[in-house]
Amino acid sequence: MSTFDYDLFVIGGGSGGVRAARVAAGETGAKVALAEEDRYGGTCVIRGCVPKKLMVFASEYNEMPSLARSYGWDIPDGSFDWQPFTVKLNAELDRLEGIYRSLLKNSGVESFDARATLKDAHTVSLSNGKEVTAKHILIATGGRPVRPNLPGAELGIVSDDIFHLPELPKSVLIVGGGYIACEFACILHGLGVKVTQYYRGEQILRGFDNEARGMIADSMIARGIDLRLGVNVEQMEMANGTKPAGYVPGQGPTKIVNTQGTEETYDLVLFATGRNPNSNDMGLEALGIGMGRGGAIEVNDYSQTAVPSVYAIGDVTDRVNLTPVAIREGMAFVETVFRGNPTPVDHDLIASAVFTQPEMGTVGLSEEAARAQEEIEVYASSFKPMMTAFAGAQEKVLMKLVVSKATRKVLGCHIVAPGAGEMIQLAGIAVKMGATKEDFDRTVAVHPTMSEEIVTMRTPTRTG
Repeated sequence: MSTFDYDLFVIGGGSGGVRAARVAAGETGAKVALAEEDRYGGTCVIRGCVPKKLMVFASEYNEMPSLARSYGWDIPDGSFDWQPFTVKLNAELDRLEGIYRSLLKNSGVESFDARATLKDAHTVSLSNGKEVTAKHILIATGGRPVRPNLPGAELGIVSDDIFHLPELPKSVLIVGGGYIACEFACILHGLGVKVTQYYRGEQILRGFDNEARGMIADSMIARGIDLRLGVNVEQMEMANGTKPAGYVPGQGPTKIVNTQGTEETYDLVLFATGRNPNSNDMGLEALGIGMGRGGAIEVNDYSQTAVPSVYAIGDVTDRVNLTPVAIREGMAFVETVFRGNPTPVDHDLIASAVFTQPEMGTVGLSEEAARAQEEIEVYASSFKPMMTAFAGAQEKVLMKLVVSKATRKVLGCHIVAPGAGEMIQLAGIAVKMGATKEDFDRTVAVHPTMSEEIVTMRTPTRTG
């Protein structure tokens, strides 16, 4: 008979933690509990992927009346109403949170709506005063957005706050150049907000393929987003005097001074300047658990910390910060600990999408990263897609393959186009399987589609 209250205690009710908890309880018979201090579903469901994607959908309707008129439809321009959209959005998030709670309950997981910290290697202290013991502890607390350290930064909002705005601003300054900053720049612009974006670097979307990110930057500017590179915010203050009692971030307008010495005023300032793991004040360092940059919990290939009974998965480990990766890590944890089948997580060749307008889908190495390791061939095609070209639009799409000269394997695939996220999922299977350029060439095209270019490019555009 176990000397512990539970076989497994999970801290964090996001996608990775919930999956690990319910599979361990429902499929292996383990006695499992889970604690979540906020809402079940975590960043992805409550304040990330899901509400953001619904906002992406909403923002894309902006261009549809004009496009429809080009095809003969008599459709007038419309206007966007934030209030009914957010009412429906919040109802959908409530529904999804309910599903997460039901999944846990139906799997036999005991849930605690409380903050959890570690007292020792097998003891969890809850904010409701309760202490419980567990043979294994799994930390799946995710990450959080961070504000930069500059005067007046508390006047701005972060990505978690964007879904709770009482109304849309007329103007917004977005600070940052990563995928979150670029996605929200496109979303808010599509919803009718005047968008300015600052990024201190030379080009947005650092780490992605240069050709692909350059095309997205050009498209954002062409759509009317005021994208400024090599500039940052230096300080901020209330434009209308002192900060009132009970001030809520975003109750602008806000005056900023940038690093070029220019003063500007915006209704709202949104910081999308990075995220840190949610590991602070959990008692981890006192137990000897290693902590990396920004508070990332250090783990081995099996998600195990330096304390053998304590594991960590998802964004709190800062390995590959994507929801499907956290879920995969949670499943590997259950396989390792409760099924006796040590299973490391394969973090190689993970496809991902950036939901800008147009979208970017990517898997494998960028052209630059591939060239740094070996000789390559690059096959790329940029063209106006049939649907929007017919309407007279000038925007182009990109289909790109990066190929090893030596092995002929496709090292990377990069797509910039409407629906790129859907396309890259399928291309990712081929790249993950080690498909060669000749495998792509042998595949008959689906015509007429944008994606057929992936299998019809025969002559490399660049080599070396």
